[in-house]
Amino acid sequence: MTPGEQPGAKPSGQPKKSGWALFWTIVVAVVCCGGLVVYPSWGSVFGADGSDKVPAPTAQERGDTVPILAQSTAGQGVCYGWVLKDYWDYGDDVVSAGSNLGDGVRVEGNGACTRWLQVTAVIRYVSESSESNDTAQVEVTGSPDIDSDVLWRMRSGLERLGLTDEVFIDDPGWAVTRAAVMLPLLAAEAEIVPPAAATPTPAAASPSPLPDAGSDMLRDRWGWLLATVGLLLLAALFVTVGVVQRRRERRGVVPAQRAGAETAEPRTREKA
Repeated sequence: MTPGEQPGAKPSGQPKKSGWALFWTIVVAVVCCGGLVVYPSWGSVFGADGSDKVPAPTAQERGDTVPILAQSTAGQGVCYGWVLKDYWDYGDDVVSAGSNLGDGVRVEGNGACTRWLQVTAVIRYVSESSESNDTAQVEVTGSPDIDSDVLWRMRSGLERLGLTDEVFIDDPGWAVTRAAVMLPLLAAEAEIVPPAAATPTPAAASPSPLPDAGSDMLRDRWGWLLATVGLLLLAALFVTVGVVQRRRERRGVVPAQRAGAETAEPRTREKA
């Protein structure tokens, strides 16, 4: 016992440290065991099975979109592009991007584009085991000289043309490139750019003359005419049957009268 220490007091220090060590040991063990239990289902919750991956536009879709946007830019003087993002990706990672300048080239912040319009779609897929629904966030952005209300009307125009959120969820690659192609039309509709030059079409051949339309009376009253003709034919049939029957009756009466005359003449002579 040290000087100043009261008799019967418990020594401090060592028991307290031992208690905290035991507590943290239990916490670590619980966390590790919980991780081993949760880890197998972690992928199904957060889509590690690949079901939440946003598909990019096909090479053909991108290859068909770029020249169309380039033609619109040449006629209207505005750059057009698209950006497709995955909600689960962070930073500046994108699934697909492109513009009139080429596949993979963005218009936003590009020195070659003083005026630009871009459709951006952020797709959020969840795993099949999740109760949440897939979502799509679509917006139309543009250079600072384009008003926000114009961009909002263009975004509404995409829905009016059938590019709804459901379409972006079902096929995001096709929808985002299709929306980019619609931007020149919507920009001209908003009167912020002149209409794009129409592609010249070959002159149509002169139409062949139409056949004779016929009489209006026959075309409008054909039902009545058919009924009249039918009644006339039926009446003619009845008349013919009546005439034939009458002739047969007459042929039967004349021979009978002649036979009666021949038998009656001898009787008259006998009486004389």
